[in-house]
Amino acid sequence: MIRHRPHGSGHAYEPTDDQIVPATPLASEAFDVRASTGPDITAVVCEWATGGTVTFLTAAVEADEAQAGDFGGDSDSHLAAAASGAGRGGRRRWVVRPQPLAEGTSARYRFTATHADGRTRSTRWYTVAPATWHDGADALTVSGPATRLVPGTARTLRAADGTPLRVRFALRLAEGEHVVGFGERYNAVDQRGVALDAQVFEQYKGQGFTTRTYLPMPFALVIGGDGWGFHVRTSRRTWYDIGATDTDLLWIEAEVGADGALDTHCYRGTPADVLGAFLDEAGRPEELPEWVFGLWASGNEWNTQARVMAEMDRHRDTDIPVRALVIEAWSDEATFTAFRDAQYEVNEDGSAHRLADFTFPADGAWPDPKAMVDELHARGIKVLLWQIPLMKMRPNPSGQAAADAKAVIDNGYGVQEEGGKRPYRNRGWWFPLSLMPDLTKPEAREWWLSKRRYLVDEVGIDGFKTDGGEHAWGADLRYADGTGGDVTNNLFPVEYPRAYGELLRESGKAPVTFSRAGFTGSQNAGAFWAGDEDSTWDAYRHSVNAGITASACGIVYWGWDLAGFSGDIPDAELYVRATEFSTFVPVMQYHSEYNHHRLPLRDRTPWNIADRSGDPTVLDSFRRYAKLRERLIPYLAEETKAGLAENKPLMRGLFFDHTDDPKIWDHQDHFRLGSALLVAPVTEPGATRRTVYLPVGTDWVDAWTGETVAGGQEILREAPLGTIPVFVTAGRWPTLKPLFFRTHLTPHGEEHMRRRAAPGPDGPVPPGVRTDDCPNGVSRTRTSTTASGRCV
Repeated sequence: MIRHRPHGSGHAYEPTDDQIVPATPLASEAFDVRASTGPDITAVVCEWATGGTVTFLTAAVEADEAQAGDFGGDSDSHLAAAASGAGRGGRRRWVVRPQPLAEGTSARYRFTATHADGRTRSTRWYTVAPATWHDGADALTVSGPATRLVPGTARTLRAADGTPLRVRFALRLAEGEHVVGFGERYNAVDQRGVALDAQVFEQYKGQGFTTRTYLPMPFALVIGGDGWGFHVRTSRRTWYDIGATDTDLLWIEAEVGADGALDTHCYRGTPADVLGAFLDEAGRPEELPEWVFGLWASGNEWNTQARVMAEMDRHRDTDIPVRALVIEAWSDEATFTAFRDAQYEVNEDGSAHRLADFTFPADGAWPDPKAMVDELHARGIKVLLWQIPLMKMRPNPSGQAAADAKAVIDNGYGVQEEGGKRPYRNRGWWFPLSLMPDLTKPEAREWWLSKRRYLVDEVGIDGFKTDGGEHAWGADLRYADGTGGDVTNNLFPVEYPRAYGELLRESGKAPVTFSRAGFTGSQNAGAFWAGDEDSTWDAYRHSVNAGITASACGIVYWGWDLAGFSGDIPDAELYVRATEFSTFVPVMQYHSEYNHHRLPLRDRTPWNIADRSGDPTVLDSFRRYAKLRERLIPYLAEETKAGLAENKPLMRGLFFDHTDDPKIWDHQDHFRLGSALLVAPVTEPGATRRTVYLPVGTDWVDAWTGETVAGGQEILREAPLGTIPVFVTAGRWPTLKPLFFRTHLTPHGEEHMRRRAAPGPDGPVPPGVRTDDCPNGVSRTRTSTTASGRCV
């Protein structure tokens, strides 16, 4: 078999083996034309007709390439194997390189393949015509009080028939301006000097070594000088050259519709002013309940009720508070609506079940899901279940999964391709060929949610981990609202968690969803985590960037998989450092990838890391920080409410509060957590101290020593393992001091600050503070003015 698709699969970054490269060639520029075959093909010829001349071009075989894009690490997980392109059946790529086409010309072509036995097979005929850049962009609008459009830079890329395809123009960048935003970005905080794009993409691991992201946005803050920002008001793909080619220009390129229209609005003001104006358009974040700020626990191999309860018992027995449990491996992995090994009658019409329709075997994986949820609720633990926005079609579905798939196809509930001729089948490497619901179709949306309603109404589920969302590939996709993939693919991961939020809200619960993908509008679509990563120091550093940049675009509830979720476990040092950082981000959660239940376990639980690393202090450190996190919850809730009113996200780069302090740009991994805390995570292995910059405008108090330090200076802070540099604004220290220096009553009724001698959230001991946690158990008063943390 020979296959050719001029635009390939629609993969945003890696051309497929069967397409034109680039998919839209430019006039007078070189391009390749590819076809793919099975291993039994011995020769491929391309019949190329242009200008009345027919040429037979002999195709050359080139090496196979993985189609999923690069990813970091050497993980042996099932996801890593899929992402690498393993198991592609030995298909071969054949390539011809015709002469470039001049403007105004075109070519017709087809491929013919010869089998080993001499049989031949040809593709149908295709036509290719080059596009050309033209000066001017009549339908381009750059508006707003801070318009920086550079005259004469606007251009339009037009197809051979004159249809606009893209618009390009430049905005002026001043010296000393820094550009932050474009959604969640792992590579850096300040993007000046970088070229990137805004396209939703599942970059499985290694995100920081690319500019690809699950959660892009065509929006950025420009800090320094007058202060401004911009929003390219489109959901189509956009590209940005932020001083990478021309140091004083920010080039913007965007796909456009047939009318060539593109609107970019420029705002003026502080970062909070600019973000607020953007949120007025994109949608404002919704305040979520306080339990979201507690510790979240998860492991992909917690696939039975007994295992889940054992892990929650371990939290209780080790005195580590937990507020939320995410159960990933709960379902039958076919319908994603029924618990694994539940017994029930198939609804042949694909209609929803109720809890009473299910029988749960006493010796099964989930003997009583409702009783389990009730017990967890009694312990103060909320429960979220994992979801994907796909219907698996490999292997061929049976039972209820087959009935559901038939309902999707017969009722047109799925996204369509080929101009609406057939249901879209997922082109990505994760759950390939799956059907995808069309959430722009009200009937499809209601049907999809109705099948999950019993989980909320009757089982008592509190939220959903809305995983995936990046599976809509290709401009040829068609949605029920009349839009194509070029417009709506980026919006699918916005509507997906919103739909689940509606389900929760209709059932009287807060719309708590937990997603990794998104776009403009995701600000009011629940909580987010920074996607899939290995347990490496690089991934840790890149996740710090991700949190700061996502928040700059209005994502308030953000976290990451503490110390990474994939591959072998982190060592004790990385795990403790990651715990320190995670205590001071909006969502603190750990998670681990499926590992085929092989031993030793790869769970990211603190007890597993302690056991496998042979370092029992890991458990102590995690406990101390988890308890500190509990004490921080009222502060986090209060600061979130205030920040929403002031257009300042809970976690935010220093540029939000210290816009005029140029030295903050030398310390881009620092961030504020609310209005009172400054955090400087330790992200280098072996470090026992780090440089901290304390901005001008206030005095600061070291949260662990109580020492006051004047702002506007760089200090070298001792940071032994278990201690993350945290500083409190001096004006807020009196009210926040109890969070870091807890009090207790002596036998005589006197109240004293209680601190442990160990560093971290329960130590060291500040001057003049009494402690009963010295090694000999005798209360003493520390008189030294050093910050050694020793009981003296």
